[in-house]
Amino acid sequence: MAETLLVELLTEELPPKALKALGEAFAAGIAQGLVQCGLVDKGIEGTPYATPRRLSVSIAGVRHEADDSEVIERLMPAATAADPSGRATTALRKRLEKTGRGHLADGYPNVWDGPDHLYIASDGKSDYVWLRSLAKGQSLAVGLQSVLDETIEKLPIPKAMSYQRANGATIKFARPAHRLVALHGPKIVPVTALGLEAGRATAGHRFLARPEIDIKTAGAYEPTLEAEGKVVPSFAKRREKIVAELALAAAGANVIMPDALLDEVTALVEWPKVYTGGFDPAFLEVPQECLILTMQRNQRYFALADPDGRLQSRFLLVSNIETHDPGAIIRGNERVLRARLADAGFFFDQDRKQSLASRVDKLGSVRYHNKLGTMAERTDRLRLLSSRIAKLLGADPARADRAAMLAKADLLTGMVGEFPELQGVMGRYYAEHDGEQARVAAAIEQHYWPRFAGDALPADPIAQSVALADKLLAIVEMFGIGNAPTGDKDPFGLRRAAVGVLRILMEKQLPLSLPELVEIAFDPANAAPGVERQSEEVETFLFERLRAYLREQGYSTNQVDALLSLRPSRIDLVPAQMEAIRTFAMLPEAEALAAANKRIGNILRKNEREAAPAVDRALLVDGAERELYAAVQELLPLVRDHVKQGDYTAALRSLASARASVDRFFDDVMVMADDGALRANRLALLRGLYEAMNQVADISKLAS
Repeated sequence: MAETLLVELLTEELPPKALKALGEAFAAGIAQGLVQCGLVDKGIEGTPYATPRRLSVSIAGVRHEADDSEVIERLMPAATAADPSGRATTALRKRLEKTGRGHLADGYPNVWDGPDHLYIASDGKSDYVWLRSLAKGQSLAVGLQSVLDETIEKLPIPKAMSYQRANGATIKFARPAHRLVALHGPKIVPVTALGLEAGRATAGHRFLARPEIDIKTAGAYEPTLEAEGKVVPSFAKRREKIVAELALAAAGANVIMPDALLDEVTALVEWPKVYTGGFDPAFLEVPQECLILTMQRNQRYFALADPDGRLQSRFLLVSNIETHDPGAIIRGNERVLRARLADAGFFFDQDRKQSLASRVDKLGSVRYHNKLGTMAERTDRLRLLSSRIAKLLGADPARADRAAMLAKADLLTGMVGEFPELQGVMGRYYAEHDGEQARVAAAIEQHYWPRFAGDALPADPIAQSVALADKLLAIVEMFGIGNAPTGDKDPFGLRRAAVGVLRILMEKQLPLSLPELVEIAFDPANAAPGVERQSEEVETFLFERLRAYLREQGYSTNQVDALLSLRPSRIDLVPAQMEAIRTFAMLPEAEALAAANKRIGNILRKNEREAAPAVDRALLVDGAERELYAAVQELLPLVRDHVKQGDYTAALRSLASARASVDRFFDDVMVMADDGALRANRLALLRGLYEAMNQVADISKLAS
C-alpha cells in the first residue's frame, strides 16, 4: 500500500550557512535511495524541510514493500558446466549451492523450479549457463534503514561534531541529534539513526510552543508543526514569508537584501517576525557601504534605502519571537547596532588622519606571496604594467601609475582590516578625502571590478588599465611560479580574473592584442625571483576561459571552436565575430561550404609543400577550375574588405556565392592529378579559396 513517508532528524541548532544545502541533500538522498530500492516510482521527488533544528523530508507514494524483481545471473561458461555425459559438473553444483539453489543441478541443463530457471544461452560471444530467479522485494523498514544510513553519511556537513549518548556511544554529526521521526502514513517505521530509535514525537518552537508534539500521520507533518508548533518547516516558504514581511515593513523604501543574507536569516528562525529599528542619523556621515556591511555581517539586519539609493537611518530585523510588544527586542537590537556603528565611525575617522600615499611604504611589511615578495614589490609591478597598458589605450600613464601606486594602500586601514570586502571602496573614499584626482580615486575602487559574474566593469581608461594590469599580473605571477588552477581548485581566483580580463576587453571594446598583453605582463612579473615566462600556457588558459564564457552566452561548441581554433588576438572583436558565425551557420549553404572547407583543409595539410606559389591561369584547363578561380578572385578582396570594416556577418555571407563553384570543382576536377604542374596549380587554387573562407573563422568546424 502506497502512502506518504515522513523522515525527520531533530537536532541542536544547525550551522545556518549550510542549512539550505543540508536540507536539500537530506531530502534528495532519501528520495533517490527509495527509488533505487523500488519503494518509490521513478520521477517522484521528496518535499524538503529544513529549520534551525531539523532536517526532514516528506515523500508521497511510498510502498510498504517493493515489488518482487527478476534477477538474471551469469554463472559460468557452458563448456565447463557439464561433464562428458552432459550432467552438471562439481563446479556448477558448488556455484548453485552458493546461491541456495543446489538442487537445480540435478536437472541440468534446462530446469524450471517455480520462479527459478536454469538455462544455457549466448552472451554474444560464447554460451554460458544462466540463472533467472525472482528476488523478494525489500520491506520499507529494511530499505529505509540502508538509505537513511547512506544519506546521513554523505551529507555535506562543513564540520562534524563528536558527542556521546547516555550509553557511552560516540556519535558524529553536524550537531547533536535528539529525536528521529519516521512515519509511513500513521505507522512508525522501525528504523534507527545516530543512536536514536524512530518515533512520532517532534518538538515545536523553543519559546512559543510545547516541547513535544506528536505527528499523527506523515501527511499531517507540515500543518501540525505550523499550527501547534509555531514552526514553518519549509525553508522556501519561510524565506518567502520573510521577503513579504520585509517589503511590508519597508513602507516604500528599498530593502537591501542579498540572497546570502536572506538564506542565512531564514536558517536562523523557525517562526519569523520582522521588526523595524532605527539609529542616529549622524552615523550616515560614515560611508554607507560600511554601515550596510556592519548591519549585514555583524547583526544580520536589512538596511533600507531611499528610491535614489541613499541609506535611511532605519533597519529591519528578523526575529524568531512573535510578540504583541516587541519594544524590548527592538531596543536591545538598536543598542547593539549603535555600538557597532560607533566602531565603524571610529575606524573611518582614524583612517582619514593618515593619507593613502603615506601608507604606501608600509606595504613593504605585508607579504604578498612567499615566492613573489611583498605587497610593495607587487605594487611596483602593478605600476609598471598599468602605465604600459594606459599608453596602449591612449590614456594618461601618469594617472594610471598614481592609481596603481595607491590601489593597495587601503589594505593597511582599520576599516578594511575590519571589513576586507571594502578594499578598493574605502580606497576611493580616502583618496577623495586626500584630494586625489577623481579618475585616480575611481580607479582605486574599480580596479577590482568585475568582482563576480555580471558585476560592473571599470568605467574609464585609467581604471581599465589598472584593472587589466591587476588581473593579468595575478595570472602570470601564479602561472610563473607553477600555481596554475587544477581541476576544481583555484585558490587564487585566476579563473575569475581571466573572465574579468576578457569581459573588459570585449564589453569595453578595447583594441588591445591579447598575446601582447600577456607578454608585457610577464615583463614586470619576471622581476620576481623564480617566475618563469609561461606565455603560451597563459594564453591557452585565457582562451579556455573564453571558450567557457562563450558557451554560457548560448553559442554552440562548433561555433565557438570555429573562432577559437584561430586563436584571435583581438578579444574586443569576438562578440561581433561570434554573431557572424551564428548567422552564417543558419544559411542553407553553410553545411556544404563547411564540409568543403574541411575537405580542402585536409588536402592542404597533406600536400601543402606541393602547392605552387601562385595560380598560373594558363594551367587552368578545366571549366570548373576557371569558374572557381574567377570566384576566388572576386571573393578574396570582398571578404578582406568586409573584415577590414568589421562587418564579419557580410564577410561570411559572401561565401555563400561560391558554393556552386566549389561543388562543381570537386565534382569535375581531380585535384591530385598525375601531372605535377596541374596538381601544384590546383593546390594553389584551393589555398586561395581556403584563405578566403577562413578570414573570420575556421568554418570547417561547423561541419556536422
